Amino acid sequence: MATQQEQAYSSLENAAMPLPQSLKDAPKTEKEPAVILCIGMAGSGKSTFMQRLTASIHSAKKTPYVVNLDPAVGKLPFGCNIDIQDVVNYKQVMKQYGLGPNGGIITSLNLFTTKFDQVLDLIGKRSKELDYVVFDTPGQIEIFTWSASGQIITDTLATLHPTVLAYIIDTPRSSSPATFISNMMYALSILYKTKLPMILVFNKCDVVDASFAREWMTDFESFQEAVRGDEESGYMGSLVGSMGLVLEEFYNALKVVSVSAVTGAGMDDFFTAVDEAVSEYKTDYRPAMEKKIFDKKEALKKSREENLSKLMKDMEVGGGAGSKKDTSTDDFYDDDGADDDDEFNVSLEDRSTNSAGEEASFKRFLEKAAK
Repeated sequence: MATQQEQAYSSLENAAMPLPQSLKDAPKTEKEPAVILCIGMAGSGKSTFMQRLTASIHSAKKTPYVVNLDPAVGKLPFGCNIDIQDVVNYKQVMKQYGLGPNGGIITSLNLFTTKFDQVLDLIGKRSKELDYVVFDTPGQIEIFTWSASGQIITDTLATLHPTVLAYIIDTPRSSSPATFISNMMYALSILYKTKLPMILVFNKCDVVDASFAREWMTDFESFQEAVRGDEESGYMGSLVGSMGLVLEEFYNALKVVSVSAVTGAGMDDFFTAVDEAVSEYKTDYRPAMEKKIFDKKEALKKSREENLSKLMKDMEVGGGAGSKKDTSTDDFYDDDGADDDDEFNVSLEDRSTNSAGEEASFKRFLEKAAK
């Protein structure tokens, strides 16, 4: 008997999130809520940014729909419409399956993902009145970005709505070239894994101004000078400098804003960047995604046709004139004397619900094998 955890993993391996009927039947409307996935490392100020983001949306007389995907958060500083903690008890999952903190978060997110079609249904019913759908993700960034459940959630949302990634960066910590380039590398990996528009959000600009980051991203010589003057880089200085050169092309594909989640500075720039990213999604990402889905369907259709053609050829070879019937395995099957050319009509049943029939069949097999 499969456990609840095994069933959840089995569902995730299928990677096929069933769409709720309300989304299948609902006609496409001109207004589509923009989905904002807030991703950031622990300590980047992501939760505070979420609070500021939802407050700014309400202040603009617009309607957000907020979903919390972090099962381990102590107390949410913002109100949300759907909270994973209402569905999965993180501490109970750790206790029941003998997991550590990260394992508990991954398993909780996996279990929640098996019910994500219900989340899509709730969002779909209110999509006409919504302006933004905002998701807060776990602070352990790799749990969401590199897990099967995180990919299923991201891909499903991107298929249904314009989806934008907001990568939150701790500006004071990134003032070191080595930390800065590490953040950029992580953002690069997420961008190419999700293939969705991304906004780099340099948070805490009330503490340290993010102008240095913009300069490093646009002026390679300025970044090289910072690397040479950074004592912390040490032997990694040459690697950091080389990576800065490699990432120049990557910077051109990004939108960069600096904000303060505490004071609210820069939030107007963030919403402008979201609008631009949504337009980019509709013109570039959605057509590419639709083509990818179409190609997959065509490949599946072609595979089915090839398998059917192969099956028909095998049947012609096996049932042609003059072919002799192989009687070497007759003892293993019941022969009721019916004509071999009669129509093939077999009714399948679940053996798990008919144990008596299964036992009788096995006894017949033993009796015939003993002759």
